[in-house]
Amino acid sequence: MSCIDVKTAVRRSFTLAVMMRKVIAGVSAIFLCFSSAAAASKPNLVLITLDSARADRVGFLGAKGSLTPNLDRLAVESIVFEHAYAQAPGSVVSHATILSGAYPQSTGMSEIGGRLSSSLPYLPDLLESQGYHTAAFVASIDLDPQNGPAQGFDRGFETYDAGFRPALPGDASAPVTGRGGSQVVARAVAWLKHNAQGQFFLWVHISDARAPAASYNSTLTAADSAAGELIAALQRQKIYPDTVVIVAADQGESLGAHGEDAHGIFLYDETIHVPLLVKLPQGEPAAKPAATRVAAKVRLVDIAPTVLEIAQVPVPSQMQGQSLLRIAKAGVGTSDHPVYSRADLPQCGFGWSPLESWRAGKYLYIRAPEPALYDLTADPGATHNLAQSSKATLDTMAAQLNAFDRSFSRDAAKSSAELSSSEMQKLASLGYVGLQHSSGSVASVTGTDPKDKITEANKVIEATARDQSRPERAIAALNPVVSADPNLYLAQYTLGAALARKGRYPEAAKHLHKAVELQPDSAWAHYEIGAMLLKTGDLKAAIVHLEIAAGHLPGFAPAHLSLAEAYDHMNRTEDAKRERERAQNITEAHSVVR
Repeated sequence: MSCIDVKTAVRRSFTLAVMMRKVIAGVSAIFLCFSSAAAASKPNLVLITLDSARADRVGFLGAKGSLTPNLDRLAVESIVFEHAYAQAPGSVVSHATILSGAYPQSTGMSEIGGRLSSSLPYLPDLLESQGYHTAAFVASIDLDPQNGPAQGFDRGFETYDAGFRPALPGDASAPVTGRGGSQVVARAVAWLKHNAQGQFFLWVHISDARAPAASYNSTLTAADSAAGELIAALQRQKIYPDTVVIVAADQGESLGAHGEDAHGIFLYDETIHVPLLVKLPQGEPAAKPAATRVAAKVRLVDIAPTVLEIAQVPVPSQMQGQSLLRIAKAGVGTSDHPVYSRADLPQCGFGWSPLESWRAGKYLYIRAPEPALYDLTADPGATHNLAQSSKATLDTMAAQLNAFDRSFSRDAAKSSAELSSSEMQKLASLGYVGLQHSSGSVASVTGTDPKDKITEANKVIEATARDQSRPERAIAALNPVVSADPNLYLAQYTLGAALARKGRYPEAAKHLHKAVELQPDSAWAHYEIGAMLLKTGDLKAAIVHLEIAAGHLPGFAPAHLSLAEAYDHMNRTEDAKRERERAQNITEAHSVVR
């Protein structure tokens, strides 16, 4: 190296060291400012989650085109975490992690259902017990604890505003499965007008960015606009300075990368790297901090303990994340922890191999039947698999992931949806034979590699997500899929449900029966086939399926009403009365937004 090269290298090293000291000092100043302000009074807390917002499309993380001007302005006065990662590529599992501070293995949730355990520490529950008013306003039926798969999510919320209407067997009326971001925010702002005087925790979920690739940018801008409306409302009510605002995406969107159209299957950065920022209280007017950027890897599992620390609430030992503020305060290069993510939809939705990923240093390792290893520094698009050429690194990453998996007990991996032995025996009495529980563990990788079946997954996910209001489209799309491969639970379930909505019960029965065979733990499949059998007069079988559905979907009123009707036909008057009362209690509990 020449003398000129040496001098240049020294200058660059000195400049980098100065920059790192400035970042560390800036974060420390923010942390100290926050600590002194928080000691005086507990701040208001606002959590904004964006569905399917890719990190590489938001302006404050370097995207061009001004797609997110409101979030970019918020980032100017926030701590921005440049490398934040989701623990799952699906909304239900990811939000369970965000709100519980626990990994998917511990929440027991999956994208096809489950129920959040009442023994799991839960952020709104903990805050409500400390005097916070708590409210949630969500944009998708996916997060509806009454009519969607997010059973148990309303624990600790005084108000949980969802109120969506699912597609029901034999019901030709259009379901209501989503709400625009502006409408969600308007409902949240109305709540704020009556609750802004006391300390509050407000969760607002915005789902506008969940759109096909052709319109993704415009829908992301719509989501940004909705977030801006909420921030403006906080400012109008003059509570913005004392309010903590956390913005995070639950996952990104593939938009065709690696062959995946949407999300839910793969664990590449397109769906797992997400935007995350934290705006702290300003405290004294003169103490307004400048923006700070944190380069260390962080995770969505870290959000719940961060909120609790800000609210001065003890963090339960069961929470598995750590405070983002402490990570930021530790400085550059000293707190870059590995990141775990998993996708359960390949297994529970399609019967293929599950996927897990491990991000450590510059590498991304994906455990699959055909394992993958990428150097994301040299190959940010993860297009060159190093699994064969870098065996030592692959083995090291695999060993680290194995050790992480072993840290969870076998009970932690058990799905909350799993049927009891008596329920399995009842199904056997109906002629179901050889049923197997869906595995809650992803430690062993066997079966079909999702990479080899992504085209089929795209077709099924598209039919499930886009065609609920037009069942004939789902039927046309899925008939050839199940003909080619009858062992895809999500395809059989979606096709059977669509046929039932059109009143084509014999055809629906065939596909829903197969769905139960493939996933006996699916409470939604039991509801669909039970409600359909009720209409055809097969009361004995209907009651078995509806009892399972009502037991595993305790917040879903239609399951209780259908079961009550079946009991009536069998002259089980008291049982019918009990189920109707349960349905009425559910409806009344969710009918008023306070």
